[in-house]
Amino acid sequence: MIYDHILDKRQLRQAFERAAASYDQAAVLQREVGERMLSRLDYIKYTPDWILDMGSGTGYGSRKLIERYPHSKLLALDIALAMHLQARQPVPRWQQWLPLGKRAMTHYVGADIEQLPLRDACVDMIWSNLTIQWCNDLKQTFAETHRVLKKGGLLMFSTFGPDTLKELKQAFKTVDSYNHINRFMDMHDIGDLLVYSGFATPVMDMEYITLTYQEVMDIMRDLKTIGAHNVTHGRQRGLTGKGRWQQVVKHYESFRQAGRLPATFEVVYGHAWKPEPRQAVLNPETRRKLGLE
Repeated sequence: MIYDHILDKRQLRQAFERAAASYDQAAVLQREVGERMLSRLDYIKYTPDWILDMGSGTGYGSRKLIERYPHSKLLALDIALAMHLQARQPVPRWQQWLPLGKRAMTHYVGADIEQLPLRDACVDMIWSNLTIQWCNDLKQTFAETHRVLKKGGLLMFSTFGPDTLKELKQAFKTVDSYNHINRFMDMHDIGDLLVYSGFATPVMDMEYITLTYQEVMDIMRDLKTIGAHNVTHGRQRGLTGKGRWQQVVKHYESFRQAGRLPATFEVVYGHAWKPEPRQAVLNPETRRKLGLE
């Protein structure tokens, strides 16, 4: 059932609240993907006035964006208040010499990205690193991003694709039929949703990033540390029994290579623009009648 894959947002918020203090210790993948997204900005000649960091977490991406755009103003938006408390830092030394009106300013907003508490056409760029996979309705999320972007504004994001944690999925399939991993959308479907939502010239690509671990419990510990719990309604309630867990570990061991266990992530990147309104092309006679000439 589709209902089985719906995320419990209350549980999601609580998971990230609990993970905030330890998040940076395990967020190796999130930082790496963020750096790869930043490198893509080298090819986009655009200087935003207002930036929305949608799913800002502990602020790593926000700080990198301020370094790149020192005269911009940034809205850091996250569902977990504890993430904001970790993110808030003093003004960096390299900005302290600037007048207040010239410093990059960060404003913190607590909210769900599926319901942005922002007015229409208020930001020039939306940045979202590994966040939109936590949405129940991506169409709604894209409609909201389109609404708050100014015309000519840029949406840039990363997310996870269906092959993410494929080894763990296969291992759990040997013991039961519950959802143990959140469901992730295919890259092509995401691109189609961008067009449906009114975005222009979407660019999508993907790559596989594989982290390696010594033990299966190390993988689970990292996922827990960054708050990446299974919070779907179709998840198993309660703990997996010892016997079943041993089966999961045994199956996962079949993936071991060169003494290490792989954890594969399908990382999807996308960016698109909110188009300028089309200008009607009028013939000379019509233009004269309308007093345009």
